[in-house]
Amino acid sequence: MCVKQVPDIQSERSIADGRMVRGQDDVLNELDENALEAAVTLAEDLGGTVTALTMGPEGAGDALRRALQMGADDAVHVCDDRLAGADAVVTARVLGAAVRRIAGDGPVDLVVTGMATMDGLTSMVPTALATVLGLPAVTLAAEVECDGSTVRITRTIGEATEVYSAPLPALLSVTDQANEPRIPNFRTMMAAKKKPIATWDLGDLGLDDVTPAVAVVRAAPRPPRPAGTIITDTGDGGRRLAAYLLENRLV
Repeated sequence: MCVKQVPDIQSERSIADGRMVRGQDDVLNELDENALEAAVTLAEDLGGTVTALTMGPEGAGDALRRALQMGADDAVHVCDDRLAGADAVVTARVLGAAVRRIAGDGPVDLVVTGMATMDGLTSMVPTALATVLGLPAVTLAAEVECDGSTVRITRTIGEATEVYSAPLPALLSVTDQANEPRIPNFRTMMAAKKKPIATWDLGDLGLDDVTPAVAVVRAAPRPPRPAGTIITDTGDGGRRLAAYLLENRLV
């Protein structure tokens, strides 16, 4: 189960030295809560355990603590200064190496992720991670079913409803339509404090070359939104509005 600590979507985000500024109002990625709920529910129904996995700086451990409160059994934090500025490809490689190491202690039947992270919104990591691991990927699930040997999803793309299935082991990405994430109570929050969190670096994963393929060349704050144009209707408001839309090529 992969999670990520991201800047709060309600906060003002910024980029410095080609990297997003982190550590201010960071929270567990909202879309990962749905993935956590899916993973924990499947473990409750079918048996098994849920390991929460994240890659990020020291503060990213807060996301793991939240995952443990929501029902994950244990957690792994890949933390290494050399990973600062990692792109989706590097992230997939590192997470893939971590999943393989976790699998050394027992089979990993299902790798679960959110549909995207609210900082980059690329949605690239789930399929890239599936490629690294050599697993079939069923993505953007709005409904999830699993019988212990096959995972079956339903997803909606535009007006089309699609159904896919894949044999386990597989990778699953979940949308915010799949479920309603549980809210931890006091008991589960206290119990989470006793759950183990392992910390690994690149050496623990046998990795050394983590040079990202993508770099931010230039970044600037979004310009302020200009004041709107008010058209007072004196009987010809419709014509004036249509003329404005045509003049500004808005239709």
